[in-house]
This record gives sequence, C-alpha cells and structure tokens, in this order.
Amino acid sequence: MNASKSKPVVILVIVACALSAGGIGLYFSTRAPAADRPAAGPGAGVTAKPALTVTTTQAQSSALPIKLSANGNIAAWQEASIGAESNGLRMAEVLVNVGDVVQRGQLLARFAEDSVQADVAQARAGVAETSAQAGEATANADRVRTLQGTGTFSGQQISQYLAAEQTAKARVESAKAALAAQILRLKNTQVLAPDAGIISARSATVGAVVPSGTELFRLIRQGRLEWRAEVTAAELGRMLPGTGVTVTAANGAQLKGRVRTVAPTVDPLTRSGLVYVDLPPMQTDRDSAAAPGRPKQGTAPAGGSAVREATSVGAKPGMFARGEFELGESKALTVPQQAVVVRDGFSYVFRLNADQRVSQIKVQLGRRVGERVEVLDGIGADAVLIASGAGFLNDGDLVKVAPAMAAPVAPSTTPAAAAASAMAQPAAAVSK
Repeated sequence: MNASKSKPVVILVIVACALSAGGIGLYFSTRAPAADRPAAGPGAGVTAKPALTVTTTQAQSSALPIKLSANGNIAAWQEASIGAESNGLRMAEVLVNVGDVVQRGQLLARFAEDSVQADVAQARAGVAETSAQAGEATANADRVRTLQGTGTFSGQQISQYLAAEQTAKARVESAKAALAAQILRLKNTQVLAPDAGIISARSATVGAVVPSGTELFRLIRQGRLEWRAEVTAAELGRMLPGTGVTVTAANGAQLKGRVRTVAPTVDPLTRSGLVYVDLPPMQTDRDSAAAPGRPKQGTAPAGGSAVREATSVGAKPGMFARGEFELGESKALTVPQQAVVVRDGFSYVFRLNADQRVSQIKVQLGRRVGERVEVLDGIGADAVLIASGAGFLNDGDLVKVAPAMAAPVAPSTTPAAAAASAMAQPAAAVSK
C-alpha cells in the first residue's frame, strides 16, 4: 500500500527536475555571446575587416649624388712671421692687435729712432769728409799725371799720388755704404705688413727692447683658410683638383670649398693621405660687429690692396671639421622615407599584394637625399609599397587603400566642370 502511494511522488519529483534543467539550459542559451552562436544557415561566414587605411607609392629611379665623407682640421693657408730687424731698439708704439685686418705695407709697430737718426747724421758727415779728401787726392793725381814726363816727380812719388787717389775714392764708397746701412736701420724702425691678411698673434709690447729676429706678429696671409682632410689611400685616387666639397665646422658653420691639391705621400701608420681644400677667406668677429660706414681698425688707406671679401663666418684655424666630397652622381632606386620601417635593427617595407594584404620585405638601404632613401636590394621598380601607416602594420595584414585626393577646384570653375574634373580623377590603383 505504501509502495503504490510513493510511485506518484517519485514521478512528480523526476518531472520537476527535468523541467528545472530545461529552464536553466534555455536561460544560458539566450545569454551566450553572438560570436559563440552557430551560423544561422549553411555557408554563412564573417567578413574580415581591414586593419588600417593606407596610401601607396612606388619606387622611383632618380640620379643621386655620390659623396665621400672625411674628417680633418681647418688651418691657415699660410701664416707669415713678422719679426724685428733692428737690434737693441726700444718699442715705441704698437698700432694693431690680434684679429685686425691689415693690408700690404701697412704700419704695424714703430721702434724709437732717436739713436738711429744720430747714426744717420754721423754717416752723412763721414760721406762728406771722405768726399772732400777724395777731391784733394784726385787733384794731386791729375797734376802728377800732367808732369809725369818732365822728370819733376820720381816714379815712386807718382805711384803714391795715384794710390792715394784710389784710396780716397774707396773711402768715399765705404762711407756711402755706411750711410746706406744707417738709413736701412732707420727704415727698419717701422714694422710693416709683408702681405694683406689678419693678425693671428702679437708678442710686441710697448717699451720692450728686443734683439734682431724676435717675432712680433703672426699674420694669416690674405685671410685664406684650407681644410686638410684625411682620406684613406684607397680613396686618394678619386680626389681630383677642382672637386667640390661641403665642409661643416665643429660649431655648425657650413663652407663650400674645392680641392686644391693632394699630398704626394701617405702616412705609413694611418695609411691615409691629406687632401688640401681651399675655403673662403675667414671673417673676424670684429668685422662682423663693425658698424656700417665705420672704417675697420687696422685697414689701409684708400687705394691699397684689400683682403678679399670674407665669407667663412664662424670658421677658425685649428677647428675640427667634417666634409663631403662631391664625386658625381649615379642612378638609384629610391622610396619615400616614410615607407621604410626599422624593426630589430633591420629595414623593411610593406608590399601590397593583389588580395589587399601586405607582405613585409627586408631591404638594404643606401644613400639618403632629403625625404627619399635609396634601396639597394629587396624590391623591384614595379612593386606597390605602403607609404603612410607602414609603421602600424604586420606581415599579412588586410588593408584598405585610400583614394587619391582630387585636385582643388578654382573659384572660376562652374559646378558642372568641377563635377567632370572630380570624375576624371582616378582612384589609387592597386597593382595586381
């Protein structure tokens, strides 16, 4: 009796559990994400979306300059040493200083000339005295010659008078030479510039008594500079006189020069040779600061030979400089700089394929000119490359190519003509 009563209860419990399980399954099935649900019907799929909208470009064949880089020092073309030619004289006046531009023959300094003037006067008196003695000796010799055949004078006396005449004349020449020496000493009391140029050093001091040969000034002749570039022995044969060079000094100043000559020897230790490059004349800071219309300190009067117009602003002798020799040009395959992506130390470009996906290609780069870079290996001239957005792509990404921008319409163009012009602009073509 109890077993027959318990069977309906068990059946009710089983039905209730089944209903609960079905309700829970229905609830979770309705909450599942749309991406986890099966497709609505056979053959249905999800359309892939492009990773990025990009623009394309193609490599161009153009002529790029061939340049060779080198290092070296800027130096004076020639530096003249100006010394004292007078001995034991006191420096009375110094007229120039370091950095002054001077002209050939310009007065740089002056020695005291009082003692030299006295020596010149004494030498003039000596010339006058010897000239008088020579005149008397010549008159005596003339009388002896007149009476030579009469027997009035013996042969010994005649010889003495003639010898006295020659001696007196020699003394006159000696006195004149002494006078010329004293005049030269007087001239040497003025220190003159041997050439036009710029004073680079000064050791002359007012009041100093210096011996002959002491250096007083150093002069950069004509203000000319040169760059002494160190070039390897393998590249020396490419350095020809007249080759253009762009020199960048340590302070950033850029100078244009030309090869003047190549050293005939190579350093056996460094295996490099010197190439001498002529640079524009230097410009001093004093010249740059001179007011318009104001004469520069140390300049010669009008009519003198002047230093050529200085253009090497900021370049100084002794500066380190880096330069590039312009050796000509050659054909090269170039791409925009933005199309190149550097990853893990290597350079890559992204090529657009026919299925609108990109392929990452490793390339070898060469010269760079402006916004374009030479590609030595990796792609051909017909490859379509990603220009903008290449840095955000990976190999195999699907991309969308942006259409080319239409040219701006002039204000005078009619609406119909503008529409026709817009329709005529083709979209960016994708190479198949």
